[in-house]
Amino acid sequence: MPTHGRATEVWLKPVFIAKAGREAELQEALRSLQTLSRNDPGCLEYTVFSDGERPGTFVLFEGWVSREELEAHNQEVHVTAFVEAVEPLLAKPFTVTPLVPLVIPPRTP
Repeated sequence: MPTHGRATEVWLKPVFIAKAGREAELQEALRSLQTLSRNDPGCLEYTVFSDGERPGTFVLFEGWVSREELEAHNQEVHVTAFVEAVEPLLAKPFTVTPLVPLVIPPRTP
């Protein structure tokens, strides 16, 4: 989870929506990507969720130590191959939303 202490951290929320009948294939591709990406340098978090209210919709929550680490991750073969392989499985192109943790000031006694 966000550390709230590193200004360089990058947090993202990609969302993937499967074509009807391709849900299981997309889920498996995301599961494999999750396993491989968690080992990439600078990875703080990389977890895929199934949207409980929208079948076939998957949400990825990912965090990186820095933009440079994210960019290196995006150049990894397992990422570039994933992007190419899932294109025909998607109902529409996936979206990526940048997330910024809210900084909560410390309590004063």
